Amino acid sequence: MNRLLASAFTLLVLASPAAAQSVTVAVAADIRSNNPGVNRDDNTDDFALQLVEGLVGYNEGGVATPLLAEKVDLSADGKTYTFTLRPGVKFHNGAELTSADVLWSWTRYMDPKTDWRCTSEFDGRSGLKVESVTAPDARTVVMQIDKPNALFLDTLARTDCAMTAILHKDSVKADGSWDKPIGTGPYKFGEWKRGEYFTMTAFEGYKSPSGGQRDGYVGSKRPLLKEVKFLIVKDPATVKAGLISGALDLSEILPSDAAELKKNPKLSVVAEPNAVRHVFLIQTRDAVMGNQKLRQAIAASLDMDEIVAAFYNDLGKPNTSPIYSGSSYFGEVEKKGHVYDAARAKTLLKEAGYKGEKIVILANKRPVVPSFPAAVVAQQMLQSVGVNAEIEVLDWATQLDRFNKGNYQMQSFSFSARFDPAIAFEQFSGPKDKQPRKTWDNPEAQKLIDKLYVTSDRAERQKLVDDLHKRVIDEVPMIFAFNGLDIVAHAKRVQGFKPWQSKLRMWEVTLAN
Repeated sequence: MNRLLASAFTLLVLASPAAAQSVTVAVAADIRSNNPGVNRDDNTDDFALQLVEGLVGYNEGGVATPLLAEKVDLSADGKTYTFTLRPGVKFHNGAELTSADVLWSWTRYMDPKTDWRCTSEFDGRSGLKVESVTAPDARTVVMQIDKPNALFLDTLARTDCAMTAILHKDSVKADGSWDKPIGTGPYKFGEWKRGEYFTMTAFEGYKSPSGGQRDGYVGSKRPLLKEVKFLIVKDPATVKAGLISGALDLSEILPSDAAELKKNPKLSVVAEPNAVRHVFLIQTRDAVMGNQKLRQAIAASLDMDEIVAAFYNDLGKPNTSPIYSGSSYFGEVEKKGHVYDAARAKTLLKEAGYKGEKIVILANKRPVVPSFPAAVVAQQMLQSVGVNAEIEVLDWATQLDRFNKGNYQMQSFSFSARFDPAIAFEQFSGPKDKQPRKTWDNPEAQKLIDKLYVTSDRAERQKLVDDLHKRVIDEVPMIFAFNGLDIVAHAKRVQGFKPWQSKLRMWEVTLAN
């Protein structure tokens, strides 16, 4: 093992950037392709979204906001969106962005041969259909959908769709096959050596959106670094060694390494919450767990501060709402959730008629998720108020299968990021008879969620979100505990870096002299 680490360390040293304004970033996996939204995963999306942009992108509140569009107008009937393009935006090859590029990109995405991740989101298969896309002039694009849908812009902005990136037609070869992304993003595609590294270089002709401040994928996005090299380093111990030695400038790290690296005078450690939600699922159709007072007792027995600390130490904070803490919909109502009260938990257990029936919590021991540590602390707290709780450890594939079949009493589980509240609630809500994986089967709540999908008025949407939050807290179909954290260590000479939603945004980042 020592020889292997030493060998990997030597590679890191050799890979250290020589240029003053270049940095080396460690990533745990290679990209799957350089074709935005095609053959992708989260790591691939992270890289692509530094190179390309869409008409709209998410701001830090999780709201789809104009990006390549200067403004977006919606017709009175909620079916026609008119995008006015920002003037003077250029592609990496120097060509100026026009509405013709939007039409070319859209036509390519909707061609089944492209195999774009999100074609089915817009062709009617998922309930939303774009009926026409036209370009009245060089700076105007009009998109007509079949019926009002409050999530249309949100779907365009989705990161797994690569922000529905607008590409130049020279991104493909003469025969129509893919070549490389020629986008409008702050960085240009550089070099890719599969299994070893991939790079991007500053686009000197980049025109940053106005605003002056970084804001999710919109706002100021200046490429202030000459080059960024993403080095594939799978072993966390090698990552830590590279950070300490200075061979690496920046990398995500394990929560367990944060305290040690914080003490290093040459390193900074930053932790930012993301939209991942760590939860305790409850099967309400179980003979024992179907008792609402019992579920309320379980919620009252959990000290969320202690549960968060079991995995994130002092870096994380509880959040018992289905709405993530950084959302623009996370208001005063969402801040009020489950409260730790052991005495109340014991009273509720008596009112529930609980007689010591065994309750099994399923968990897995993957190191990157808090499933098992959270389950251990929860078990201790439940036992302290009189609940006969046990933990069953499964491999992740088996636990996921049990989740999909609804075959459990409780699970220590995680839901992936969802920005818009409608999608966040839909992720776990619905009829169990049709979809056993659904956790909250409440027809009245589903009507409110359906209304969220078609309501565009911001104030009305907030009322619906507040109502749904209160219902989840009262009914306890599951217990939300805390949001995920992006924990990144970087050399102190790297300035201006801030992770967001598990993405390593390298714009607005500089190196100290």
